[in-house]
Amino acid sequence: MPERRPYEREPRYPAVAGDVLSGWAAAVADLPHSPSVLALDGPAALDWDAAVGHLSAALRARGTAVDAFDIRTLWSAEAVERLCTPAVDADPFFLPLAEFSMADLFAPGGPVVERPEDGVLLVHGPGAALCSPDLLWWADLPKRYAEEAVAEGRLPVGANLGRPGDPGELRSLFYTDWPVADRHRDALAPRLDRWIDLQDMAAPASLDGAALRATLADLARGPVRTRPYFNSTPWGGRWAADELGFTPRHGNTALGYELIAPEAGVLIGDGRAARVEVPFPLLCVLHPREFLGPDVHHRFGTSFPIRFDYLDTVGGGNLSLHLHPREPYMREAFAWPYTQHETYYVTESRPDSLVYLGLRETADAEAMRRDVERSARDGVPLRVEDHVQAHPAEPGQLFMIPAGTPHASGAGNVVLEVSATPYLYSLRFYDWLRRSGSGVPRPLSHAHAFANLDIERRGDDVLKDLVQRPRTLREGAGWREEVLGALPEMFYAVHRFVIDGDGPAEDDTDGRFHILNVSSGDGVTVETADGRRHALSFAETLTVPAVVGGYRLHPVGGRPVHVVKALVTPR
Repeated sequence: MPERRPYEREPRYPAVAGDVLSGWAAAVADLPHSPSVLALDGPAALDWDAAVGHLSAALRARGTAVDAFDIRTLWSAEAVERLCTPAVDADPFFLPLAEFSMADLFAPGGPVVERPEDGVLLVHGPGAALCSPDLLWWADLPKRYAEEAVAEGRLPVGANLGRPGDPGELRSLFYTDWPVADRHRDALAPRLDRWIDLQDMAAPASLDGAALRATLADLARGPVRTRPYFNSTPWGGRWAADELGFTPRHGNTALGYELIAPEAGVLIGDGRAARVEVPFPLLCVLHPREFLGPDVHHRFGTSFPIRFDYLDTVGGGNLSLHLHPREPYMREAFAWPYTQHETYYVTESRPDSLVYLGLRETADAEAMRRDVERSARDGVPLRVEDHVQAHPAEPGQLFMIPAGTPHASGAGNVVLEVSATPYLYSLRFYDWLRRSGSGVPRPLSHAHAFANLDIERRGDDVLKDLVQRPRTLREGAGWREEVLGALPEMFYAVHRFVIDGDGPAEDDTDGRFHILNVSSGDGVTVETADGRRHALSFAETLTVPAVVGGYRLHPVGGRPVHVVKALVTPR
């Protein structure tokens, strides 16, 4: 039986029908010498001056005259004020997801530029593609870097869409910039001439548009992993650093992005060669029926609706006590078409670790409100267990967390969240009197939280509905598939393969994508009906596209293996 391999922090896949190039000179080498308009489009949170400077220098070095034009100078001042500038009395925590398009920032008819008589006119900035260019490039920076740069003030002013003179702020980045830029990018994907990854501004990696699309078409037909990473928070732990080899920049590993679709990327490029990181959602945009499945595509459009992430509190602290918006509130207040149901699967835990979940039988919402407000106002501890139940965090247990349910993972846990994709709406009651890195109390959105608190499910109903016992769905020689959790109000279910023999375990996507995670044991090899094989080690997460159909899980190593599986349930 094959031996366990280490957790792979940089899974990568070969480019199809082209090569990943390194550097600006290589990217411009095949550009035509005739007069042309080159559009360099991309999100607002980039160092546009540096990108334009490097690209212009590479063009001049090959003997091409170049003039640069910033498309942002053609934005309509009225449109920017109306669409991009939060009102003075706007919610300090959240904004509704922006629903306008990049074209709405310009005057009717769109931006017009004068064609050059010689050389290249480099039109750059968000919306540059709308000037009818001859050539179209997309410049990208993975969202984790953009978020960090905005938070730390490392980008020039203008890091937010429509606000070129203002310093960047995260609220606009999350709820305005990303939705608008993502829709713009998705619409351009079928006709991009080059994708350029600016993680290394001086020597970016790039892939021409035809190779990008050919590679994504191939990836959409087989198992694929996204590039994982962990951020740091005040409650973060050390498990991912100690066990998986991550190196935290800020002292701990907290939220592990295994597969959070809006921010996930797939690495393209072999071996030591350059590699580009391409947004995972492009698989759904360009190949929705193959990747998501016809029914899921019909229900969710091109939105990938399930996420897998880790919460690492081993050596850290309790998460905040919080909940997520109920569906009508999510639609009306935040403009998301579906809401943030969650589950916690306990991958590892320390003795006496807890998960806080659900109201006590005797909980009184108004008394809880008074205690929460007093804690926030006077800085006194909240007696959480006066209001919310505490459950032992036993490895292998799944906790169901439908929207409106108060919950928190306690210190000493590694929790795999198997959840609906929305992830930016944690409505907090209490954060254990923690302070931010700047020394001020962390903000609490408890007014939103109480507006969404489900007071009906409490006491024994929490145990019956939300702390379910595994039930065997089907089995074969040396394996079984269990249902760990399913609820009528949640659109997905969580299953688990237990492989305690030689296997293999057998499954079929039946027209809906599956997500797999090795939660215990050494790992598996996933073998598809068309002969593709993909290794999956402990703690790794893999998407099996809907088009795959039948596949097998071959255990690795000599120990029993547990594989958590999530899928959208039929209506």
